Amino acid sequence: MRLARLALLAPLALAAACGAYNPLVWIGVKSLPAHPPTPLAPFNEKVRLRAAWHAEVGKSAGYHLRPAIEAGKVYAASAEGVISVLAEDDGRVLARFETHKPITGGVEANEGRVFAGTLKGEVLAFDGSGKSLWTASVDGEVLAPPSVSRDIVVVRTSDGRIFAFSALDGKRLWVYQRLTPPLLLRSSAGVIAIGRDVVAGYPNGKLIALDIDDGKLTWEATVALPKGATELERIADVAGLPVIDGGDVCAAAYQEKVACFEIATRNLLWSRDLSSSKDLAVDEKNLYMVDDAGAVHAFDKKTGASVWKQDKLLYRHLTPPAVYDRKVVVGDGEGYVHVLSPEDGSIIGRGYSDGTAIVSLVPGLSALFAQTAGGALIAVRY
Repeated sequence: MRLARLALLAPLALAAACGAYNPLVWIGVKSLPAHPPTPLAPFNEKVRLRAAWHAEVGKSAGYHLRPAIEAGKVYAASAEGVISVLAEDDGRVLARFETHKPITGGVEANEGRVFAGTLKGEVLAFDGSGKSLWTASVDGEVLAPPSVSRDIVVVRTSDGRIFAFSALDGKRLWVYQRLTPPLLLRSSAGVIAIGRDVVAGYPNGKLIALDIDDGKLTWEATVALPKGATELERIADVAGLPVIDGGDVCAAAYQEKVACFEIATRNLLWSRDLSSSKDLAVDEKNLYMVDDAGAVHAFDKKTGASVWKQDKLLYRHLTPPAVYDRKVVVGDGEGYVHVLSPEDGSIIGRGYSDGTAIVSLVPGLSALFAQTAGGALIAVRY
């Protein structure tokens, strides 16, 4: 069954409910953009998308909910607090349970446990059947999924604090906080916990790493320096998730730059003047990003040289890019999934979901998983 056949018989929905392409809308500084989404043009189809399965997991209510994949299972949450556990291969519902909490960032799964954060500043832990393991408080909105490494759960609040808890019993281990400028992007960026490191972007163009055991700062790099006369002009937040690629780490700063660093030395490898507030993606050769207007870019990840730019999807409220089966994929605010060639950026495939915005794309082993604002979770295959 082709993905297009899953479309509801309803008008196309804009992505305003899921956040505009310009994050200044989120903080009330600007109104919604006047630019209409760029109309879709014909393309040379080289990849045909199909929905291997789809399931209803609950609406996102304007949040960028992200599913998690572990050990052949897909975990997905709704904004109302329902968590669904599905078989990755065929979408069978293995468990579905109510948390009775407003989940705002999606979920993380680790060793059969599932973790989530709430708008009211709670971190929730459950086993795979829905039994509550523990609940912890962080006194701030959690807009991104937790991240887990070495049996430590790390979450970030919307004011920039990072908390670490024992995955076993929820005991608070440490808190990291730093001074922030008066004007911040309201971002759904979280943190990356990998090995002994916790990596996060910060306002004023900073990229940091913490020791996961004690929360101490181990290194810091400057992606961009704020510029301008007003607080608005000086916003240079690293608002999207960085990407770690072997011994390098790359990040993008809003209104400023995208840059890559060598982790061991903190040396700048390259930077380009380009603004983004979204997560980055990487494959064997390139770094991929979506800029604030909705153009998709590919850079040589070693040199920073521009490989291509795809500008036929401007103002379509794109998701961050994902790499699945050696191709670049983005979702948009009208429910379309677009496949781009990694060689030249041309659009080579397209599918349609349920007419509501794609809020997240997560690559799995067997499929690419798209969660929509309307509550669908779709396993997409070529």
